[in-house]
Amino acid sequence: MEAFFEFLWSASAILLVILVLLHSPKGDGLAAISGQAQLFASPKSAEQNLNRLTWTVATLFLSISVVLGAGWLSAGAGQ
Repeated sequence: MEAFFEFLWSASAILLVILVLLHSPKGDGLAAISGQAQLFASPKSAEQNLNRLTWTVATLFLSISVVLGAGWLSAGAGQ
């Protein structure tokens, strides 16, 4: 069971890196100071779906990290 979670943790880490790299750069730069960055700030449907998927995978990754780090899976195997 622990091996499955370790595989899922590794796969989610790789997928999370890929998803973060897929995000388009905002490129605000100095335009953020003067408020010009709001001109093109409306997220499109594809970007919204990418954001949702990224947050879902990040939540999965962190949850599995807590479970593996706390040792909850190996504690039940010894009894």
